[in-house]
Amino acid sequence: MYKITFFTAIFLFAALSLNAQKLTVGGYGEVAFSRNFYSDSPYRYAKPDQYASDPSHGRADIPHAVIYLGYDFGKGWSMQTEIEFEHTGTGTAYEREFEEAAEWESEIEKGGEVELEQFWIQKSFIPQLNVRMGHIIVPVGGLNNAHEPLNFFGVYRPEGEYTILPSTWHDTGVSIWGQAGKWRYEAMVVAGLNGMMFNTDKFIHKGAGSPFEFKVATSPGFAGRIDNSSVKGLRLSLSGYAGNTLHNSYPNDLMGVNYTTGEQKQYASLKGTLLVGCFDFAYKGERLIVRGNADYGHLSDCVTISKIKANRSGNGSPYSRRAVGEQAYAFGFEAGYDIMPWFKLRDSGQKLYVFARGDHYNSYIPAEGQTLAGYTEKTVVSAGVNWIPLPQIAVKCEYVHRFLPGGYNDEPAVNIGIAYLAFFKNNK
Repeated sequence: MYKITFFTAIFLFAALSLNAQKLTVGGYGEVAFSRNFYSDSPYRYAKPDQYASDPSHGRADIPHAVIYLGYDFGKGWSMQTEIEFEHTGTGTAYEREFEEAAEWESEIEKGGEVELEQFWIQKSFIPQLNVRMGHIIVPVGGLNNAHEPLNFFGVYRPEGEYTILPSTWHDTGVSIWGQAGKWRYEAMVVAGLNGMMFNTDKFIHKGAGSPFEFKVATSPGFAGRIDNSSVKGLRLSLSGYAGNTLHNSYPNDLMGVNYTTGEQKQYASLKGTLLVGCFDFAYKGERLIVRGNADYGHLSDCVTISKIKANRSGNGSPYSRRAVGEQAYAFGFEAGYDIMPWFKLRDSGQKLYVFARGDHYNSYIPAEGQTLAGYTEKTVVSAGVNWIPLPQIAVKCEYVHRFLPGGYNDEPAVNIGIAYLAFFKNNK
């Protein structure tokens, strides 16, 4: 953390010294308080009857605190960094896994709880053609395209997409993007996802991370996005990802030739191909905001990946033993209406959105022969208010009810939060 802080200070000083007019500084952050009216036991899905009457519990968190730094070098060259502090952590966190005898596991991600989410250099030729190289956001799905807290109504990020996809999805690679009229496109090649990081509860959510000091890039991934804004106030978008995931782990001892016997290794021909397709939209009118998403993922060779994970995890391994399913999906929809004019405060610049949101998702649809999980299919309904005293600040309050399939206990909660999103450009 101190290295990143030092880097930030040096970069800021250097940029100010060069030319303050070309420096852009910004960021966002969230503070959240929750009261969850259900058990926090890791056994609550394995033995739901025993935990139906457990007391409620509260949590306070700072999910994300982010610093943006950008600089325009001139002649079409620019750069940007995004440094994120998550959960005020130190780089490691412990969690109790569902199933697996509820054992404690140390959760370690690339960069820990302080992450460099963006670090890229860009060359802009014309509006229709820009090339970005470095560590970049992969804008697959509505949330990854607009993950800042003023771009969704809930205190926490929309649950469906956040569960089954990496969020925020960022990886190292090359991106080509541009805009022509009402159309915008982006195509990229990145280091790719690691199938050994997938699991039952979150599908591919952890696949973009790396427990090592480097990111394995044996099998690159390909992502793309198209946006259209022909209708005033409305954006329609398609995005997707494709890549092989089975051999994107370390050490890469699942493929190639066994030098002892001269034979092909057992899993050399398997790929673990992942395909993800997403549709999302956003409409913003004078008083009405509506957003939605539909996401689907399919993973080949999931039975074999699950078998490898079960056999090679443990003994300090960074990989979970949990199986990964063949498919996952998420649907989400939210709408908010500004009622501040009802209080005759239209000229104050404030907004007060009353909103409702619904998510339905399943992070684990097994292939034939795999064990059913049962609890992974969930429907989440929420309603609340967002007070926007200034365009850069939101105060949020919501009631959330998570419905689980029969036999499991529902999970209601009340969340309160405050968030900001601001970009500052020195124009002196």
